[in-house]
Amino acid sequence: MNEHHGNITVFTLAEHVGGEVAGNPDKPISGAAAFEQADEQSITFADKPAILKKLRDCRAAAVVVPADFAGKCPAALIRCEHPRLAFAKIMALFYPRRPSISGISPTASIGRHFDCGQEVVIGAHAFIGNDVIIGNRVIIHPGVYIGDSVAIGDDTQIFPNVTVMDHCIIGRRAVIHPGTVIGSDGFGFTPEGMRHHKIPQTGIVEIEDDVEIGACNTIDRATFGRTLIREGVKTDNMVHIAHNVTIGAHSIIVAQVGIAGSASIGSHVTIAGQAGIGGHLEIGDGAVIGPQAGVARSVAPGRVVSGTPEMDHRVWLRVQRVIPQLPELKKRIFDLEKRLRPMEKGIDVHVDAETDE
Repeated sequence: MNEHHGNITVFTLAEHVGGEVAGNPDKPISGAAAFEQADEQSITFADKPAILKKLRDCRAAAVVVPADFAGKCPAALIRCEHPRLAFAKIMALFYPRRPSISGISPTASIGRHFDCGQEVVIGAHAFIGNDVIIGNRVIIHPGVYIGDSVAIGDDTQIFPNVTVMDHCIIGRRAVIHPGTVIGSDGFGFTPEGMRHHKIPQTGIVEIEDDVEIGACNTIDRATFGRTLIREGVKTDNMVHIAHNVTIGAHSIIVAQVGIAGSASIGSHVTIAGQAGIGGHLEIGDGAVIGPQAGVARSVAPGRVVSGTPEMDHRVWLRVQRVIPQLPELKKRIFDLEKRLRPMEKGIDVHVDAETDE
């Protein structure tokens, strides 16, 4: 990762994130680091009580802390409402994403009627089809495939070995990580006797602005119309989004999630790792789907569900506590059945007091 060369003062960093300085504002900072690894030239952050208690022994030059922190620290402090967010912005200053390549490689293959913006980077052995439109400052890394009639917005970065199939649209400031395939055919087949007949997939994938797609995602083109990823969506690695799915704005999709065809995911939804969403379902705005959940029914806005089949998360927690007890519960039920069987046959199981002697 490229680093910022040169120092930045604490004051400049605080100004960049809208923070307030306590301590030496002129202290030069040369990099950002984790709390335990930070040294006298680094800035770090602390936002949890366990870490804030350790600030007296902090070796960093500066620390980003909550706005209401009033404790002692030998380092300069930058007080912010959201320390983690502020630190992320500071890291972006020290470690900007700059490609190791520049210009358009002579080994890139570029088709007819290429509409290219300014300051575009195209790496070695990238393939650009016909009638492609690429905005300003787009970075296309080596080995990328861009099909015919694709449009890519300003400041988008596409990492090595990504495939963007024909007619797909990618917005501004998107980041697409290595190995992802955008616009592969949706899984559409219909039975014909003992065979399966392919249904042509004639739609597109549209990805709006500020979307980040993880490595090895597969996002299928629509049968008709579009598969739509709205602005600000972030996906982890190895996510599958089937044909005609819509993902609402600023939703988070964690690794190995699978979303079946024509599902509609609302805005600000979180889908945790390895969850599966059935086809034609609606997941409401702000819903949270727990890890490995199997969702077979639509989920109302704001609900938190877990398990297979999905259920209220609090119910699921109670279910999980019961599961380890099932072998013992089974044994107790069998014992009860054995004791009750004579009663079902009309036999008096009470023992006479005299007989018992």
